[in-house]
Amino acid sequence: MDREPELQFLGFFGIFKESFKILFSWRKIFSQITLTIILPLSFIFLAHIQISQLLFFRILDNEITLDDTDKNTSYYAKLSHDISSEWTAFWLFKAAYFTFVLILSLLATSAVVYTIACIYTAKEITFKKVMSVVPRVWKRLILTFLWNFAVVLVYNVVAGAVIFLWARFIGTNTFGIILIAVLLTLYLVGIVYISVVWHLASVVSVLEDACGIKAMIKSKGLIEGKLGVAVSFFILLSVSFIGIGFVFGIFVVPAWIPNLGIRVVVGILCCLLLFKLILFGLVVQTVIYFVCKSYHHERIDKPSLADHLELYLGKYVPLKWAKDVQLGTLPA
Repeated sequence: MDREPELQFLGFFGIFKESFKILFSWRKIFSQITLTIILPLSFIFLAHIQISQLLFFRILDNEITLDDTDKNTSYYAKLSHDISSEWTAFWLFKAAYFTFVLILSLLATSAVVYTIACIYTAKEITFKKVMSVVPRVWKRLILTFLWNFAVVLVYNVVAGAVIFLWARFIGTNTFGIILIAVLLTLYLVGIVYISVVWHLASVVSVLEDACGIKAMIKSKGLIEGKLGVAVSFFILLSVSFIGIGFVFGIFVVPAWIPNLGIRVVVGILCCLLLFKLILFGLVVQTVIYFVCKSYHHERIDKPSLADHLELYLGKYVPLKWAKDVQLGTLPA
């Protein structure tokens, strides 16, 4: 298609439309990416909810029994040892879950961002080509994630210190309640902002010669002017994600729900909705990146991008950017 869209003018619904257009125009390759990476990611997330609750309620039952058991009996010692082992298994499971989810999430991000970059340059793209490039790109995302983790950790430590000072010196009087409400609101605003910057930084890490803290700084600059749109999508996707997990936890996880058919059907629907949501979210964050670049007049030099996409031979080659060079759109 020869038409070149003015991406800088795209708002919430424009980005929504552009994202769906990309997905429907390239259904085959996105379906392959979904089946290979995103579907397993969705399954692991839902299975984690199921297994975590089973382990936790088993530990809870044992702790209730322990409270009613004589401390001088051998059964008390055995039960106490079993609870310690179960807590160890619980946290090991959490660690394994986090590791697999992190790896699959970064692989999915790499695959989707690279694919959309190829689409925007009208470059021939195959699933085999995407999967051969992804392992060489996703490592950059790890560094960006670690920096984001460090930022969130420091942010939470500071927030915890502020709450401690509030509890120690102010308390729950009228002024204290108003103050803590304001502080919690500011805390949530900060978390949302950091999350939005990180998601955009993930795209920057794939498409530019920047990763880690440099990618986050670059992302912070890019998001200016389009922060409202980015936050709106983040909130929409987050609420949808939480909603799916909530429905799964209510209608699938509880063993006391007698109708197995309902649990199976709801579980399948939750999995289908989840992988579609994850895929759509990755496409949206990539489109937002291109919109932000266009908004700041940092548009992709298509020949340079096309050359870059052909140079993944084991060494990461950054994209070249040029001022006032219009970004092309989807091929017809």
